[in-house]
Amino acid sequence: MKILVTGGAGFIGSHVVDGYVRAGHEVLAVDDLSTGKTDNLNSSAPFQQCDILSNEFQQLVDDFRPDIINHHAAQIAVPVSVDDPVDDARRNVLGSVAVFEAARRAGVRKVINVSSGGAMYGEPVTLPCDEAHPVVPESPYGMSKYAAELYLDLYRRLYDLNFTTLRYGNVYGPRQDPHGEAGVIAIFTERMLQGRACAIFGDGEQARDFVYVGDIVRANVQALDRGAGEAFNIGTGQPTTVNEVFAALASAADYGEDAVYEPVRPGEVYRIYLDVEKAARGLDWRPEVSFVEGIEQTVRSFTDADAG
Repeated sequence: MKILVTGGAGFIGSHVVDGYVRAGHEVLAVDDLSTGKTDNLNSSAPFQQCDILSNEFQQLVDDFRPDIINHHAAQIAVPVSVDDPVDDARRNVLGSVAVFEAARRAGVRKVINVSSGGAMYGEPVTLPCDEAHPVVPESPYGMSKYAAELYLDLYRRLYDLNFTTLRYGNVYGPRQDPHGEAGVIAIFTERMLQGRACAIFGDGEQARDFVYVGDIVRANVQALDRGAGEAFNIGTGQPTTVNEVFAALASAADYGEDAVYEPVRPGEVYRIYLDVEKAARGLDWRPEVSFVEGIEQTVRSFTDADAG
């Protein structure tokens, strides 16, 4: 297939590009490089620097004529969305609609849309959260990802644009930016390896569904020809607290300092993890990488990058 990946120079998007290239597909990576990095790019996939809200993006899609658009480009940080909800909506709602419209005009067969299982449901009523859980976001980021889902469903009904939506848990792994993308595992890993203090916001018992990026890649491959018109949680089905993350990373990084506890940040859900049985049925996908294994691979990748 011909696949265009927006956000293809970002942490997750670049891994997805790698997965599609390994599977033998023709891939075009698109990124505005606001947070993505050229170091993440796959040499076997052409790259175009482009803002998805620009006129050039429509022309790029028209010229490439992809079978699939995989849409990873987004503003992904909850605190950033709380500080500037207008920009969050511009990038995540208007940007997504621009991608869907470009897909419609170019006759794209399917959009694989990335959403958030970690932020969209809000503070859970029941755990684990399945896809039918009420959507009550506690941050502009969660709301913007849900709005994009609603627009995409409208495009399916109005224009017959096929899609699969993947609602990610908290993704971690190699290439995650400890500065621009605000993932706690990347932040802690860098600080531990540098011998610096690690701040935990709140009591550290807040829990997330941490899913390794390699498992995310497999879900994106499975979604190429499965899951039409559906949304799927992509996580592990298991909660892990921030205190547990700190302990696992401290062990893997041989870090001997205690965490520093600071006040909780607004917009953050306290405890959430995802029911992933629908993905098992509809995508033939289950997580394979254990948390311990994923942590070890992540720390190793940061250590290797420092050595390089």
